Formats: sequence, structure tokens, C-alpha cells
Amino acid sequence: MDLKGSKINFLGDSITFGHGTTAPERTFCKLIESRYGAVCRNYGICGTRIARQQTDTNDFCARAVKMDKDADAVVVFGGTNDFGHGDAPLGTMSDRTPDTFYGALHTLYTSLLEIYTEKPIVVVTPLHRTNEDNPRGDGNKPSDVGVLKTYVDIIREVAEYYSLPVLDLYKNSGMQPKVPVIRETYIPDGLHPNDKGNEIIAERISEFLKTV
Repeated sequence: MDLKGSKINFLGDSITFGHGTTAPERTFCKLIESRYGAVCRNYGICGTRIARQQTDTNDFCARAVKMDKDADAVVVFGGTNDFGHGDAPLGTMSDRTPDTFYGALHTLYTSLLEIYTEKPIVVVTPLHRTNEDNPRGDGNKPSDVGVLKTYVDIIREVAEYYSLPVLDLYKNSGMQPKVPVIRETYIPDGLHPNDKGNEIIAERISEFLKTV
């Protein structure tokens, strides 16, 4: 797609919102907007998750239907908070309600396909994070659920079912904060990319959008 003049909805969490950057104009959304002349609408809300939560109504499924409907493309970038502190179970591929992670992805993707039927819908996988190998996420889950890669694999699986293009930043961002120099340079808190990290994300997303 041609980015110039295109209206792009970015549905996400604190990383999309820009937590970790020094100014709003340093977020990857604003960088894409300024560099390519796109109209980037930032629907990132800190702490939100894809699946429905017991104590939060701001899940991606609930918010997806509230975005502006005239977008030329939609980018969905989430899942790291489902891993970190989500209270929804993983579920199974046959789930079709937003109460499990599998089911929420089905609900989210079908909703977006119904609203933006002829427009590109791009799925972006979570980035690596320093505690990604803890099956209890941030450590507050009462039992083991899954490491971050489990969530990434489920995102890939369900996106493939709907034939949605996946930008795999878990695989190809070049940012693994377990490496001290990478953490210091791009993701100082081990989770949220800084200005330099957002530069990389902006480049990866914009180049990917050009191919869809």
C-alpha cells in the first residue's frame, strides 16, 4: 500500500501509546506519520490486553469496534500484557469468545475483517522482554500459564487461520533486552522501547505496510 495520505489505525497497548519515549513525536506512530505523510491514529492504551479481563473493560476486542471506520489499514500490536498480567486462560483454537486468549484473537480478527473487509489488517507480534521465560508472566499469576513465546505462537497460529499478514517482531526486530548492550540502547526497562527502539519499530512497520 502507498502510505502517503493513508489513514492507519494502530490498536495497541503502552508500547503503541509510546511509554518509554521522550516525547509524543518520538513514538513509532508519529514517526511513520511524519516520514511518510500517513494519518496515524494511535489507539494504544497502557496496560491493556487482547483478551477480556475480570477487572478491565478496555480489552482489544471491546475497543476494536470503536475505532474510526474509514481507515485504509489497521495494525494490531499486542499480547505482551496478556502474557505479563492477563487473567484470561489460553484456551484452545476452537474458542470463539473473548474470555480466552485464543478466543479473543478469533473475536478480534473477525470483528476487524467485518469492519475493514477490503483493507489490510496487519498483526504485529510482541517484542522480546527480559522476563519472557517466566510461565507466570510478571510473577502474579497463581499458576503457570505460558512463556511469552507461547502467546506469540498463538498469535501467529490464529492470524494464519484468517490469512492475515504477520510482522514478526519477536523474530525480526533485532531487539533482545536480555543482551545488556541491546537493553541499554533500545529497551532500558526491559519492556518498553525508547526513542531508538521506536525508530526500529517505525521502520519495520512502515516497510511491511508497503508490501500489503
